[in-house]
Amino acid sequence: MSEATPLIEAPKKKRGRLVAIVVAIVVVLAAVGVGIAVANRGGDAVRIGVVGASDPYWSTFAEAAADEGIDVEIVDFANYEQPNPALTEGELDLNQFQHLVYLAQYDVSADADLVPIGSTAIYPLPLYSQEHTSLDQFSKGDTVAVPDDASNLARSLLVLQSNGLIELKDGGDVFSGLDDIDTEASTVTVSPVAADLAATSLPDFDGAIINNEYATKAGLSPDAIIAQDDPSDPASLPYVNVFAARADDADDETYAKLVQIYQDTKAVTDGVVENSGGTALTTTVPAADLRETLEQTKELVEQNG
Repeated sequence: MSEATPLIEAPKKKRGRLVAIVVAIVVVLAAVGVGIAVANRGGDAVRIGVVGASDPYWSTFAEAAADEGIDVEIVDFANYEQPNPALTEGELDLNQFQHLVYLAQYDVSADADLVPIGSTAIYPLPLYSQEHTSLDQFSKGDTVAVPDDASNLARSLLVLQSNGLIELKDGGDVFSGLDDIDTEASTVTVSPVAADLAATSLPDFDGAIINNEYATKAGLSPDAIIAQDDPSDPASLPYVNVFAARADDADDETYAKLVQIYQDTKAVTDGVVENSGGTALTTTVPAADLRETLEQTKELVEQNG
């Protein structure tokens, strides 16, 4: 008897039945495994806090993430004060609604450690004019109105500087004020007005910096914008909107993938621009640059607190 000959050969019929039973068990286990995977994927959905979840591009983003195997839950908040505390307390995994200046102010005031993991868009602060159609038409003595609240005032001055209409002492920053303008080196004079009155005051000035919201309400077309933030200008970087995470999750691969999906999905970025009335400029600033800018901005917040 050779070693290849079995001591007892199983009957053909029983062998077939055994194979069928094994196959059935494998199928059942596979089905259970799929069920567990689906349940876990649902239970482990990445919760992203936003203000304005009804904006169509969020559903487009969630669908694009699902195509890459990532479950996303968009969590809506009524105002800007809520998403950061929710993220800090672990109720969210990420949020996306704020620029770096706002994030720096929150981190300092709340002694928190939220960090940016990717950029989304910058919503420009535009310059309009009924007197001029280009920057080179402005001349010495022209007056430009700017919003008088501290945050928008500083940003307006940076916009005017980046477009060559004024110069700020020491280059300016997110806390610059009227006293920081080098009047001798500047072309235009700056006049502060209430942000909600800038659009209606436009005929009284040679130009005016008008928040996108008020410009839209006033029926001003994006095509009439003479100048705005330059995303390539380092002075504009603090105003780039970002995905934020807790510091411990800053290098999470799934979160990084979600940023990439947001930035690379044309239907999402087109939706962002469309939702802004055509004014938003999408950005892909490296996370390292965003974090460096956040730390610099936090230092300024602390110094001016």
